[in-house]
Parts: sequence; structure tokens; C-alpha cells
Amino acid sequence: MYALLIIDVQNDFCPGGKLAVPDGDDVIAPINKLSPFFENVIQTQDWHPNNHTSFASNHKNKNPYDTIDLDYGKQVLWPNHCVQESRGAEFHPDLETIHTNIIIRKGFRPEVDSYSAFFENDKATSTGLKGYLDSLNISTVFICGLATDFCVKWTALDSIKSGYNTYLICDAVKGIDIDNSVQIAMKEMYDAGVEFILSDYLIPLLDN
Repeated sequence: MYALLIIDVQNDFCPGGKLAVPDGDDVIAPINKLSPFFENVIQTQDWHPNNHTSFASNHKNKNPYDTIDLDYGKQVLWPNHCVQESRGAEFHPDLETIHTNIIIRKGFRPEVDSYSAFFENDKATSTGLKGYLDSLNISTVFICGLATDFCVKWTALDSIKSGYNTYLICDAVKGIDIDNSVQIAMKEMYDAGVEFILSDYLIPLLDN
């Protein structure tokens, strides 16, 4: 069994948003084309409180993209984004969600950020995704969405660690790309065993 995992296709990560990924909305067309071919579709949603520790505005004399040390390691500080109940936290209006079975919200605990769809950044607090996938006997996960070099990457790495065959749909992801971080992320995923595929090659396999 296989599942499509759509990462954080939200207004704040798309053009015009508070933390816009360049051309982030380009992922929407291939995702909309793919999702009808999947019986199991999971979306993630960044869902931050205003006092979240990852927001630069909550740290004196800190600016977005500075880093701080927290108990679980280095934390990039971000502009306020995907605040609970805000328009920025909503899914992009062009994203078709009719095929979605479940939404996994992450980053709602003020004291810890959450990039991965599987675990928060402390590497210990589970989102519940693995239990859900295992209940469906999922063995293979196809990942798409935003952003390649952060939430997509950490989701893919944790998917591999959790024992799933893991594919990155390369034409359905976009990255922020800070200091060549997309290329670095792609190498990390490749080295970990993530396989790369394009949507036009994937659809015929799913349609059989």
C-alpha cells in the first residue's frame, strides 16, 4: 500500500505569504494531477501560536533567519507565519483537497518547532503520522509540497528512518534555498535512500 504526503501547501509559503517559497505555488498543478490516483492522501499543516519559539519577533535583538540554540539543537528563527486561524495558515485555495483523508497539524507546541511530518524537532515528540500509516499497512510514501530544504527534507529523512520506501516527487516540491540549502537537502535525501521520481513517470505506475 502507498500514500501521498502533501507537505504544507499553505498561503504563507506561497507567493505573497509571510514566508513565501519562490514559485511555491508551482507545486499545486502537479499535486492536483496526482492526488486522484491515491487512495491514501495525507496533508500537513503548519499551525503556530503567536508566541512560538521559532518566531524571530519573540526574541530580543534577533532577526528572521538568525539562529539560536535550544535544547534540541540549532533553531532557525522565522518571520511570523502560519499563525493558527489566520489566512496564512490556510491551504492555498487552488489546492484540491477533496481526496485528502487526514490533516496532520504540526508546530502548535510553543516551545518546539516541527519540520517533519513524523516528529517535532526534538526528534522525540511524535505527530501520530507513523501510527496512522501503519494502521493502513502503508509501505511506500510519496512526498511533495513545501519546502524542499526544510519540512519536505525532514519528512523524507524520517520516513526512511521509520521504515517506509520513500519517494520525492521532484516536480512537485520547491525550496527556500538559503545558502545552497536545496542542493544540500537533495544530497542528504539521496544519501539516506530517498528515491526521486517525476509526476509524469509516477502516474502511469499508479494507473495500472
